[in-house]
Amino acid sequence: MRRIAFALLPLCMIGVLHAAEPSARARQLAQDAIIVDTHIDAPENAIGDWNDLTGSVPKREFDYPRAKEGGLDVPWMSIFTSAEEDQAGKAWTIANLQIDFVRSLATRAPDKFALLLSPQDVEKNIGKIMLPMGMENGAPIGDDLSKVQFFFDRGIRYITLCHGEDNRIADSSYVDTAKWGGLSPFGEKVVAEMNRLGIIVDVSHISDDALRDVLRITDVPVIASHSGFRHFTPTWKRNLPDDLAKDIAKEGGVIQIAFGTVFLDAKQSKEWGEKRAQMGAMKKAGKSQAEIEAFDKQFAKDHPAPVLHVDTVLDHIDYAVKVVGIDHVGIGSDFDGVSGELPVDLKSVKDFPVLVDGLLKRGYSEADIRKILGGNMLRVWTAIEAKAEKH
Repeated sequence: MRRIAFALLPLCMIGVLHAAEPSARARQLAQDAIIVDTHIDAPENAIGDWNDLTGSVPKREFDYPRAKEGGLDVPWMSIFTSAEEDQAGKAWTIANLQIDFVRSLATRAPDKFALLLSPQDVEKNIGKIMLPMGMENGAPIGDDLSKVQFFFDRGIRYITLCHGEDNRIADSSYVDTAKWGGLSPFGEKVVAEMNRLGIIVDVSHISDDALRDVLRITDVPVIASHSGFRHFTPTWKRNLPDDLAKDIAKEGGVIQIAFGTVFLDAKQSKEWGEKRAQMGAMKKAGKSQAEIEAFDKQFAKDHPAPVLHVDTVLDHIDYAVKVVGIDHVGIGSDFDGVSGELPVDLKSVKDFPVLVDGLLKRGYSEADIRKILGGNMLRVWTAIEAKAEKH
C-alpha cells in the first residue's frame, strides 16, 4: 500500500479543513437514494489486519458506521487476487477466504449486513448494508470452466476478467505483452458461461482488444466497475477511450467512475505507469520481491499523490455523461484499494453526501443523481439476471 508523503500532509489537512460541508438537501438525498458503489477493496485489507467492519475501523475507508452515515446501501465487496498470488498457486484459496469473510459479516451481524445475490432483494433489505460480491481478477477460475458455476454458487455476481497482468482469460491493460491479442479462447468460453449464469462481465483492467472481444461475444450489457476516461489520462491505458466507452453504452452497459487520484490526474497516472514498467523490468531481471517492494515504497515517497478535491471527480462525471449519456454512468470508488490516494473531501464512504452536493450544485436533477448513485447499475444487473433466467 502506498502512502502519501509526509511533506504533503499539512497541505492535505488544509484542504480538508476548507472543504465545504454538504447541504442538508444533499445529506437527505444520500440517505433516500439507493447508493451502489461497485468497487470496495475491504475484504483483502480486513483479512490482512483482522478488522471487524461491523464497528468503526478508522484506518480503513469502509466500515458499517461510516457506510450508514454516508448513505451507502450496496457496496460491492471486491474479492481480489493478484497476479503474483495466481503465479504462486494461491489465488483459489485467497479468493475463497475473502468470500468466507464477506459471508461472515452477514451471519455475524444480520441486523447490520445482508449478503446480496440479486437486485430483486434490494427493497426487502433496505436499512441494512447489502453486500454483493465481485471477483477482481478471474485468476481463481484457473483453466476450469466449472469454477465459474462454483463461484456463482458462492455468491460472486461480477468478474473482472484479469488484473495487473495477462492471465488465462484475457490481456491486461497494464502490460503490452498482449499474450492473447484480446480474450483467450478459454476467455471466450468464460464470458459465454458468465452470460448463461447471470454473472456480470466487468471490463475494468482488460486491454482495449479484450474489451472489443467481450462486446463481440456478450449478449448482455457489461460494466466497467471502477474506471475513468483516458481523455483525462492520455498515457494510461487503464482508463477507457471514448470510443469503447460509447460501445459499452450502446450495448446498455455502465461506466462506474473511480475516485482514486491515479484515475483522475494525468501526471500521476503517467508516473504510475512508469513505475509499473520499472517494476516489471526488475521482475524480468530476477530482482527479489523484497527489492521490488522497496522500490515501490521509495517511488511513492518521491512521487506523492496530487491534492485533489471532489470537483475533479465531478469533472469526470460531467465528461462521462457528455460522452455516453446519463443512463450509463455510475460510481465505483475503489475505496480501500488506492492506498488512501483520494480527493481530500472524498476520503471514505461517509463522504457520499459531498459528491451528491457537488452534483446538485452542477445542476443535476435529483432523478439523474439517483441514476448515477445506483439506479443505472441496478438496471443493468436486473437486465443481465433476467436474460440468464431465459437460458
